[in-house]
Amino acid sequence: MADVIQLLSDHLANQIAAGEVIQRPASAVKELLENAIDAGATDIQLVIKDAGKEWIQVIDNGKGMSVTDARMSFERHATSKIKNIEDLFRIRTMGFRGEALASIAAVAQVELKTRQKDNDTGTRIVIEATEVKLQETCATAEGTNIIIKNLFFNVPARRHFLKSNTTELRHVVDEFTRVTLAHPQIAFRMWHNGTEQFHLPAGNLKTRIVDLLGGSCEKNLVPVGEKTEFLNINGFIGKPSGATRTRGLQFFFINNRFIRNSYLNHALVAAYEGLIEKDSFPFYVLYLETDPARVDVNVHPTKQEVKFEDDKMMYAYLNAAVKHALARNNISPSLDFTLNKEITQLSAVTKPQEGNAVTQVQRGYLANAFSQKNQAHFIDRNDGLKKWKDLYAIAQQPIPSNPKPETGFQTALHDKQQNQLSTGQGSLLVQGSLLITTVKSGLIVIHIRRAQERIWYERLLEQWNSGKTPSQQMLFPATYEFPPPDALLLEQLLPDLSRVGFDIVPFGNYTFVVQGVPTDLPAGEEKNVLDEVIDQIKHEAKDAVGQRSDKLLMQMARRLSINKHSIQQPETQQALIDELFACSQPEFSPTGKKIFTLLRKESLDEMLG
Repeated sequence: MADVIQLLSDHLANQIAAGEVIQRPASAVKELLENAIDAGATDIQLVIKDAGKEWIQVIDNGKGMSVTDARMSFERHATSKIKNIEDLFRIRTMGFRGEALASIAAVAQVELKTRQKDNDTGTRIVIEATEVKLQETCATAEGTNIIIKNLFFNVPARRHFLKSNTTELRHVVDEFTRVTLAHPQIAFRMWHNGTEQFHLPAGNLKTRIVDLLGGSCEKNLVPVGEKTEFLNINGFIGKPSGATRTRGLQFFFINNRFIRNSYLNHALVAAYEGLIEKDSFPFYVLYLETDPARVDVNVHPTKQEVKFEDDKMMYAYLNAAVKHALARNNISPSLDFTLNKEITQLSAVTKPQEGNAVTQVQRGYLANAFSQKNQAHFIDRNDGLKKWKDLYAIAQQPIPSNPKPETGFQTALHDKQQNQLSTGQGSLLVQGSLLITTVKSGLIVIHIRRAQERIWYERLLEQWNSGKTPSQQMLFPATYEFPPPDALLLEQLLPDLSRVGFDIVPFGNYTFVVQGVPTDLPAGEEKNVLDEVIDQIKHEAKDAVGQRSDKLLMQMARRLSINKHSIQQPETQQALIDELFACSQPEFSPTGKKIFTLLRKESLDEMLG
């Protein structure tokens, strides 16, 4: 049998590698910005056109490269960052694999100009799909100027799967935001299609956060600062009152590298227990600095996922540091919140020695910081007795017999059609969230919130399809500032928002003026609705307009149901039941959750013996 295994060509191998490293224009932007930072630049400019699909240019004032280095930089696994295996475990630079430029050059047209400080002239290189078309001497400023044209021009299928310009620009802004937050000491500027999007002078972290995310976040910033021999933690967290319904404003940096880590996120959110609502997310921009040998950053192509030598220790330190910061700012759910000596000893923790003995001791007292004994817990013990009395009262009322057994949702629907649903004979509101009512076959238990979501969703859908959504103008229009990625998406959503009753006008600098809102939307809820819609849509994998409008209607229905007054009166309860069973799909909420269940008389008899 003939041999079938063969070596891939360098061109094909580079294209395969490019698929891992360069997934979209934002990936190329990230790699080029990090190269500029590693080159020691203090001023970096980013210029893009058509969301980076046609043009990405990064200009820096860094060290520049020699003639030989400029050419070598486009070879696979050619790098100045590491030289031996030991260096791989002491990484402090952004890049180290030597793959970025080679991967970009495999799927784009590249032009590079670079000059070192001591040289009178620089070098210009033109590469297309890994093939060097030109290398010559040129006049250029000190540093590096690199242009990426027509990304994925030679991989049509890959280019076809890029999203809309608005979506791709949002990803570019996301990467730009992460890189610039990681390096506030460096000046950055960004242009898109000739318009300046960001002008960020060098400064401190607080100034950078305000410049990037808007002045409205400044009043909510709480400083965090803990130093030990094992880990330094610095940055800012948000006050509980500033928690939002979206996860967008959460940033972890380890040794100035942006990372995603659900375990550390849990440590931070746990510190807010009792301070924020269940579905709210705190703001944070935190920098963790530790010995590079304790962190493995070489576990993912994008380097955004890392592994820690002792993640439990990291968890304990972070959780304690955040609680400490909240305590210093008089933000705590506890009654007696005297800092115990364990927390004050954070700065005196010694570096772990060989073995695990010291580490175990440290983990013990850090994990017990802000222990349960300091937390206030209040339980209304009489509340349960009251509910049992209510249930006993309703239990004394007769339940209709069921001479012809029927099953499931069809039974409930049939009973509704036969006018057998009656709050007058058997309706009980349980803890404000469930409604129990008698039917021909037994009892129906209705989840009130989900029922309201279904009713509002179908009402909004009907208005959407008819193009007649009632709206009311605000007596005092409200101005809201959004993070840049959210503002870009919101601008794209304005036509859809108009169809559900919003009247929103862009006001520049990522701010919007809300002049009108849907008639049924409670006052002051417009910002919550917009935040939730943005969060839902930006995490969708596709840009389908149908999905977008559906998410918008679902979030509107959810918000309207949350703020609807409690249904205490029997007439209101009956109206809810009537409206629910008049819906086209009364069984499930817009998100697919079950709205009601039928407890048949036979089942109740069996349970009661």
